[in-house]
Amino acid sequence: MLIEMFTVDFESSEAIYMQLRNQIILGIATAQIQEGDTLPSVRQLASGVGINMHTVNKAYALLQQEGILTMDRRRGAVIRIDGDKLLALEEMKGQLKVLLAKGCCKNISREEVHQLIDEIYEEYK
Repeated sequence: MLIEMFTVDFESSEAIYMQLRNQIILGIATAQIQEGDTLPSVRQLASGVGINMHTVNKAYALLQQEGILTMDRRRGAVIRIDGDKLLALEEMKGQLKVLLAKGCCKNISREEVHQLIDEIYEEYK
């Protein structure tokens, strides 16, 4: 996988390790990254993006906890999609509750939310 796929916004309020994590998840959702693909080594990615190795380690550790990658001694960080759909749905539900509550605070309607979800979901087909 190419390191060029990763970009970091140093001005963002989002932590750099979360930016990397989210880019990997979006890469999987858009089929740019496939199950079994090997991610760059911690050292390669840190050097290529210009960040600390501990930051990459943190992103990889989080993805490993979430069941999205596994660490293999020979191959390094390998994409592994966890088949536990019920767990994923519960996690998504918790995150959506907060996002939908924020939307309600901003008077975003149910129809607008559904339209937004449909638009985003189309990107992953």
